[in-house]
Amino acid sequence: MAHLIDSDVFLAFTTYATIVVLKMMFMSPLTAYFRFATKSFANLEDVVGLAKTPEERKKMLQSNQDVERVRRCHQNDLENIIPFVLIGLLYTLTGPDLSIALLHFRAFVCSRLFHTVSYVLALPQPSRALSWMVGMAVTISMAYRTLVTVFYL
Repeated sequence: MAHLIDSDVFLAFTTYATIVVLKMMFMSPLTAYFRFATKSFANLEDVVGLAKTPEERKKMLQSNQDVERVRRCHQNDLENIIPFVLIGLLYTLTGPDLSIALLHFRAFVCSRLFHTVSYVLALPQPSRALSWMVGMAVTISMAYRTLVTVFYL
């Protein structure tokens, strides 16, 4: 285990994995910001102190397109960043070349950052789709390398 922790590949992975996990965590406060900015909440107890009349409460409990956009972006992060972290950890155990590993890690981080920007700002397609595809390709590439290495040991 000490050998793994001293590995340059593992140290690089922990850096880039931490960046994308923090980015994913940032989506929760961003969702809260959009909820307050648009006065669009999910639960009745969230609006009790904010709305005086039943009509105001009902209006504040309606979904908002901007809030839902950020929530979908966060959901997409959960679906993509968690597999990257798990597969990336296994990938680091295969002893990949540092330059190739850095290419994988950096491409994934850039793709997720661009995906978030393109999703939240509603940039025209195919910007979001392409950034998602890059991240997915990186994760699949690491998974392939991991499986090939394990099967041919």
